[in-house]
Amino acid sequence: MSDILKIIAFPLSLIMMAYGAITILGGHITPGGGFQGGAMMASGAILCVITYGLKNNPYNLSHNRMSIIESLGALAYVGLGLCGLFIGGSFLYNLGANIYGLVPAGIATIFNYPDALHAGIIPYLNFVVGLKVFIGLTSIVLVFKGITNFKEDYVDTEELD
Repeated sequence: MSDILKIIAFPLSLIMMAYGAITILGGHITPGGGFQGGAMMASGAILCVITYGLKNNPYNLSHNRMSIIESLGALAYVGLGLCGLFIGGSFLYNLGANIYGLVPAGIATIFNYPDALHAGIIPYLNFVVGLKVFIGLTSIVLVFKGITNFKEDYVDTEELD
């Protein structure tokens, strides 16, 4: 890649990831949320992967690190859903908002998101969905980039024609 692109790619990816984080954190009161913010954050990481390659990537997205982040996102989502199931009576019941008055006051204050609109667990769900989408989309591009590098390094392109 060109030197100009390498100079611009990392700061631009930081801006893209920050904008994705803002979209995730404000997703309960604005259009957007976990999926949209996670896709924005993934586009920042993908820009660095395409510009710098797999080995020189400034984010150092190893398989173990990505696996841990995605697993934590999935476990947190299921954990929030099970809390709603056992305490509120239905999966993903909004414990912080306590719409039907099923949740004891002590537990409702734990999940009460400090917002004027009483979003409850929705911001937390946006956060874990954003993690899953970020890692999922980034891993797809990492696999494609790895296959492309393998094909360029080890497979004779004349044999494919």
